[in-house]
Amino acid sequence: MSYKAEYIWIDGTEPTAKLRSKTKILADGEALSIWGFDGSSTSQAEGHASDRVLQPVFSCPDPIRGGDNVLVLCEVMNIDMTPHESNTRALLRPVAEQFGDQEPIFGIEQEYTFFDGIRPLGFPVGGFPAAQGGYYCGVGADEIFGREIVEKHLDHCLAAGLAISGINAEVMPGQWEFQVGPVGPLEVSDQLWIARWLLYRTAEDFNVSATLNPKPVKGDWNGAGAHTNFSTKAMREDYRAIITACEALGEGSKPLDHVKNYGAGIDERLTGLHETAPWNEFSYGVSDRGASVRIPWQVEKDGKGYIEDRRPNANVDPYVVTRLIVDTCCTSLKKEGLV
Repeated sequence: MSYKAEYIWIDGTEPTAKLRSKTKILADGEALSIWGFDGSSTSQAEGHASDRVLQPVFSCPDPIRGGDNVLVLCEVMNIDMTPHESNTRALLRPVAEQFGDQEPIFGIEQEYTFFDGIRPLGFPVGGFPAAQGGYYCGVGADEIFGREIVEKHLDHCLAAGLAISGINAEVMPGQWEFQVGPVGPLEVSDQLWIARWLLYRTAEDFNVSATLNPKPVKGDWNGAGAHTNFSTKAMREDYRAIITACEALGEGSKPLDHVKNYGAGIDERLTGLHETAPWNEFSYGVSDRGASVRIPWQVEKDGKGYIEDRRPNANVDPYVVTRLIVDTCCTSLKKEGLV
């Protein structure tokens, strides 16, 4: 007997990387191994030296094929087994290890938009639907579009064993969200990439595409983000650590250092409208969805908990956003003796 292993990796497309995958047939009981691919076709090599290597780093059951088949997330390596320059996971690993004693965990809210051809799902041909308002967490065929795909994707994520924690319809027609976490920085990033692959693959069966475009429709329509919830052991025990983390994210050049790595097209989404703060300003506040960083009201009430960085785009690289937040916040917490 044999089984199918779907090798999945992040390519070198700029400014926003794409997911790629291909299938390897393995003998029953055969372990996952490295595998090569043509990097010249994925913006990760030139034709005269095109070989690149897939190094398995995370695997889970394949909920689409079922049986003993698996999904395999890989890091991209050069042929000398050094990380390829597009391999952002390799940059997160040492940071996650360095601050592992602070027990950082994340929950990422992945927003996305379904498209039927060139139109967002639910948009009438040659026009626009009713204004925003009734679509968020709505119900009914006049306000909700694509639920059958969303439910199938949720089932796939659960069958794969991912730490998916919820779904909801978002503010614009055809726009949805799923949440992954709370788990560690490497875990949340690996699982978010797998969940994204499952989203694209599930929608494919319905002849619908899913996009992480941060501003899928211009004008008076909400963009799509990846709100990133974060805490450390100290933050889960002491409100002083909550404030220290917020202050650290707003210190000196940190706001722009983060924002410029929070996904292409950040200035189109972070305008100060549609529940966003301006991309070039930093603020934080309790229960404030117009702030860069929100402290949930329950956190202030309990005097402990987590913060929500509302700036990352839907198309953000989770390996990058978790690395930046861990490095910035955990460094400051250690400096202030709050560990």
